[in-house]
Amino acid sequence: MIDVTCAIIVSNNKILCVQRSALMSMPLKWEFPGGKREEGESEEECLFREIHEELGLVVQITDKLRDNIHHYHKNLSIRLIPFICKIVSGELSLNEHSHSKWLEKPDLLLLDWADADISIVLDYMKNH
Repeated sequence: MIDVTCAIIVSNNKILCVQRSALMSMPLKWEFPGGKREEGESEEECLFREIHEELGLVVQITDKLRDNIHHYHKNLSIRLIPFICKIVSGELSLNEHSHSKWLEKPDLLLLDWADADISIVLDYMKNH
């Protein structure tokens, strides 16, 4: 089981969505930004590091959603750990992803999401 944090970054009632590059696994799928937790790292430390590395942003956690355990295949299971965040500083730069979009909550379902992110999208839409 791999622990992966993700950030639902909200600004002006819009949510940041990022598209995986064509060279990444699950190419061109949309996701909430984040990444794998390193040994000895807290979930929050992982989130802050990954968002700074991937997007050049410093974020503040405002809430946490339920984790989602997703089995991609028999050799890959992840625990996706979602945090709702706001931007504290930085300018958005896509260091790993190919595209980004700021969407209002009802429009989130228009994207082709990575499988593990789908339940996070639905949970966020229903409960926030």
